[in-house]
Amino acid sequence: MSWTAQVDPERCMGSGMCAALAPDLFRLEGAHAEPVRARMAADERALDAADSCPALAIVVRDGPRTVGPRP
Repeated sequence: MSWTAQVDPERCMGSGMCAALAPDLFRLEGAHAEPVRARMAADERALDAADSCPALAIVVRDGPRTVGPRP
């Protein structure tokens, strides 16, 4: 299973929560976060990062289905 993660640069406030929770999945690049790779293996930490983002700027998808942030 392969997931993709996107960080909306308009919403991202650069808090660093995602990079702190999963530094191998997300990094701070300048004032905003971004995924380290376009695709990633299914990883609960990606969902934790999306759930913890104070600006709700991270979306994790499994194909066309959105899996994070969780409701």
